[in-house]
Amino acid sequence: MGGIYAVMSIGLALIFGVMRVVNFAQGDFMMLGMYLTYYLAVAYRLDPLLGALVVVPPFFVLGVLVHRALLVRVTGGGDPQRQMDAQLILTLGLSLIITNATTMVLSPMPRQIRTGYATEAFGLGPLLVNQARAYAFVMAVLLAVVVFVFLTRTDLGKALRAAADEPEAAGYQGIDVRAMHGLAFGIGVALVAAAGGLLATYHPIEPTVGVNFIVLMFVAVVLGGLGSIPGAFVGGLVIGLVQAVTLLVLPLQLQNAGVFIAFLAVLYLRPQGLFGRRLRTV
Repeated sequence: MGGIYAVMSIGLALIFGVMRVVNFAQGDFMMLGMYLTYYLAVAYRLDPLLGALVVVPPFFVLGVLVHRALLVRVTGGGDPQRQMDAQLILTLGLSLIITNATTMVLSPMPRQIRTGYATEAFGLGPLLVNQARAYAFVMAVLLAVVVFVFLTRTDLGKALRAAADEPEAAGYQGIDVRAMHGLAFGIGVALVAAAGGLLATYHPIEPTVGVNFIVLMFVAVVLGGLGSIPGAFVGGLVIGLVQAVTLLVLPLQLQNAGVFIAFLAVLYLRPQGLFGRRLRTV
């Protein structure tokens, strides 16, 4: 679970780090990724682990289109406070529209992908490790590595970082900052959709499932340090581990209590987050 939280949080951290946009619809894009993975598995017998990769290109395009059609109208220029208010209202409204439209079209009935490895486990001495979660974790780590390499080793990734750190200076260097914003939003949406596909290997799928994860994404991003990609990754892992440990002493309904206690403790001791790179993307 920590690995999947990490991928979700990386997408959210990238969007905030580059665009300074708090995307409340991120959980709903995750939910749509779960549904697309489900229909690929049902209609085409595509393994959900592969389906999680297949959903990346269409959701990247969707993210770019959403940015170009909606977000670009409320970002860049003007009063910063009004921009922030408009962004919050826009992404919150988009979240409500996606959730309710999905409920109307697909019904609120939960669905689940049946895979053989969802109920199997690897034996590691006295430990049993669920195969679906293990595969999802490995793929989540690989996705995180690909994103990190892209941001640090490619010219496009460096341009994205420049647009995040110094947008005005980046513009003087010939970097299209608005295009970089669209790229960041597209990658962020694609990553959370892929995380949803991995989650669908063992988690029920329903229109409101995103509500259960959006708060945890924000907690992971703030825990690691606002705008820090490595910080978001570590924050996601920490949340997964804290949830697991909490279940040893508290009932399932209170598994997030340990997460918020740890969150408050970290913020008290280190307000800038674990990595302390506020307003940076790497």
